[in-house]
Amino acid sequence: MKIKGIGGMTVQDIQDEVYSGGKFVIYVYAVSIIVMSFKQGTDIHFVRHNESRFAKGLPWFLLSFFLGWWGFPWGFVYTPSALYTGIRGGKDVTAEVMNFIHSQTSGPVFDFEKDVTADEEQQLAALQKGVAE
Repeated sequence: MKIKGIGGMTVQDIQDEVYSGGKFVIYVYAVSIIVMSFKQGTDIHFVRHNESRFAKGLPWFLLSFFLGWWGFPWGFVYTPSALYTGIRGGKDVTAEVMNFIHSQTSGPVFDFEKDVTADEEQQLAALQKGVAE
């Protein structure tokens, strides 16, 4: 899963922002097509202390509001749940993300918005083997 909104930030920058009220959030949306309904979560989004969690999640709220109801019977189950989560500003996963960041690094944060290539995965695997030995 990717984390959007932390590009170029150090761990200290993130800690300061979280201390000021910043949050890591997953937004939930529901989409239905007649007999098929889907309820999914987005990538993790970092919402700074001076930004609105609801405003950042508005696209997914509107997606659910307009396209969530049309599946029977699950559209009527998934959509209210997704809308409720959206009204509350998404699901707060700040504690989990901060625990992960602290367990992984004590310096600059990884570029979570970038997909890892196959070559990079091999290099990481080799590095992990070297550390484990």
